[in-house]
Formats: sequence, C-alpha cells, structure tokens
Amino acid sequence: MSKGRDNKPHIGIYGRRNVGKSSFINAITGIEVAIVSEIAGTTSDPVKKSIEIFGIGPAILIDTAGIDDTGEIGLKRIAKSIETISQIDAAILVISKNTFGEFEHQLISAFQNYDIDFIIIHNKEDEEALSNSTLIQIKLLTNAPVEVCSVKNSKNIAEVIELLKITIPQTAYQKTSLLGDIICKNAIVMLITPVDSEAPDGRMILPQAMAIRDVLDNNAVNIVLKETEVEAFFQKTNLKPDLVITDSQAFKFVDKIIPREIPLTGFSVVFAHMRGPFEAYLNGVKKLSNLENGDRILILESCTHQVSCEDIGRFKIPNWIQKYSGKALEFDVAAGLSESKKPITAYKLVIQCGGCMITKKQLINRLKPALDTHIPVTNYGLSIAYMNGILDRAIEPFINKKQIVE
Repeated sequence: MSKGRDNKPHIGIYGRRNVGKSSFINAITGIEVAIVSEIAGTTSDPVKKSIEIFGIGPAILIDTAGIDDTGEIGLKRIAKSIETISQIDAAILVISKNTFGEFEHQLISAFQNYDIDFIIIHNKEDEEALSNSTLIQIKLLTNAPVEVCSVKNSKNIAEVIELLKITIPQTAYQKTSLLGDIICKNAIVMLITPVDSEAPDGRMILPQAMAIRDVLDNNAVNIVLKETEVEAFFQKTNLKPDLVITDSQAFKFVDKIIPREIPLTGFSVVFAHMRGPFEAYLNGVKKLSNLENGDRILILESCTHQVSCEDIGRFKIPNWIQKYSGKALEFDVAAGLSESKKPITAYKLVIQCGGCMITKKQLINRLKPALDTHIPVTNYGLSIAYMNGILDRAIEPFINKKQIVE
C-alpha cells in the first residue's frame, strides 16, 4: 500500500475471501478496477483506487485481502489488511450467504478501536437473502447500518452509495482552512520560505504551497520571500504584515527581526493546530526539558523522501534536541505510515511532522498508540519553537485569534 499521500477520504473494503469485495468496488466505481475471480485469495496486498463520489468529491477505495486467508502468506496478507484500518476514514464490511462470525467480530472490534464509522453490506443477495437470524447477530454486536445488495445485477448499489455518503465523517472531506479562523479579508500575510537542499527544484514544498493557496482562498494578500530578504523588505517598504509564517528551521533568526507586535508562527505549527491533537502537542513538548541519558525518541515522518544531511527529521531535530537537553539520547525514525522499530513503550517522546501528506484521521491514529499509553507527543514546529524559547509567540495567533482578525 502506498504511504498515505492521497489526502482524500479513505474507505476500506473488508471481509472474507470471495464475498465479492473486488466486485463491489467495480460496481461502485462503474469500471473494472479490481481483479475478480472465483479463486479464493485473488486480492493479496491492499490496492487503492481513486473515485469520485457525488456529494463528497474525490475519495480513495482500498480493496483488502480476505480476513480468513490461510497459510504463512495468508497471515501476512491479513496483517496488511488490518494495518490499513488505522489509515481509513470509513469502512465497508462485506458479508455474503449469511456468514457472520469470528472473522467479522475481529474486524468490527478493530473498527471500534480506531473509532472508524462503518457499514455492513450483505452481498450476493440474488443467491441467498439476508436472514433475520443473521441480522439479529449483527445488531447484538453493533449499531452499524446494514444494507443488502447484489453486485451481479447492480441491485441496491445506489442505496449503498447514499448510505456511504452519510457514513463518511464530514471532517474527512470538508476542506478545513489553514488560516481561515485567524486572518480576515485583505490581511497581509508574510510567508518566509527558506530554499535549501531539501526544497524541490522549481517549486515550493507542500506546506508552503498550501499556505499560499489558503491565503488566496481567504481573500488575503501573500508576501513570499526567503529569510535572507526579510530585513531588506522592512527597510525598503512601509508595509506591516498582519501575520508572519516562517519555516520552523528559521524560527530563531526570524524571531529576532520580526517586530514583536507582529504575530509570528510557523508552517508546522499551523498544521499542528489544524490537523493534530494540539493540546496534547503543547503538553508533550515540555518533555524536552525532562529527558535523561539513554532516553529514546521516535520521529514520525509522513512521507518518504531522499535523505540529505540537511534532513529536518533525521538530522537537524535530533541534533538540536541533543544540544538542548545535554543528554545522550537515542532516535528512531518511521517514515510514511510505517510502524516504529520498537514497541511504543520504548519511547519517552514521539515527535510528529506537520502531516501535510496524510489525512487527519491517519495522523491521529498514527499517534494513538502513544496517546493511549500516555507517552508525550508533539510536533516538529512546536519542538523547535520550544527549544528556541519562543513557543508562546508561535502559538499566540491561535490563542488570541481576534487579535489578527480585527
């Protein structure tokens, strides 16, 4: 499965082998995107397919292997299928021929553990209708909606789509503004965007591009420049930005040259506020002052990329933390949506990147093991601001929102 780069609602399709999961996806999309076969176990690794759902917009369907697969390879397929549950916004559990038992219970338990909304589809209704006894079994276990259908003759597919539309959480497809609650029309927003070896040739990195678009969407004014040009800007113009957003790596430098009366924050802090567990981040960042020799820290990246000596997560942040704490520390990095190398309890602190490449649900569920075991979590930008002694200034725009809007 890809590493969650599709920042759209993710809908997982689950069930036993040969209940018609792949046929169901083909029926939903209207084209043959998944391999259909009478041979059990045709679907191996989870397969993603982009679709358009009227009323929701672009979404990602994930076809998974049968939860009842067998053998050594089959168990690995099942593990990969279960792994996707932490990465989805909604689920569809497909059953057929009134077969509902331990395998379905296992999936429902996993959905509930990750707070995933789901519906149950009794497929192949043309071969065997859903019985009252099966329906009672389902209702004793869950209040999830149940719909019958037959992908063979497209029976009730439209009803399934309508049910799916009301099951997907609105937060999964309603686009949340990065800055809409802290800037107003005609506000002047200065975006400070360093260009180093990690910046892609000829374009901006995603958080910067998203911020530029969000400023425009809020009918405000962009000023985009490198950190080396900020002083010249203030010397040559009389413009006073209403808000300054900088790359977190330049926090210390920018803090000194931006007048204190101008609100200042960072791109990663903006994402922490919009997409992360902000209060948990603020509490967790304090752990940086209470680290001991030998403590292990987990760095969570949301994307996979070529690593350079200027890599923020793999080199700069670990070095800054070592210097700030004065302790000999251990660091592990988990990229994309991969799991950590060690049990989560091995870590004293988890530091998540901004998360621009993944959905909010994926980010929250990725942090869930740490949150459930009360391990402090925070993010890149808040950590950098904290270690530079400017955390209060970096979060002030989100604490005193009216200050910028008015």
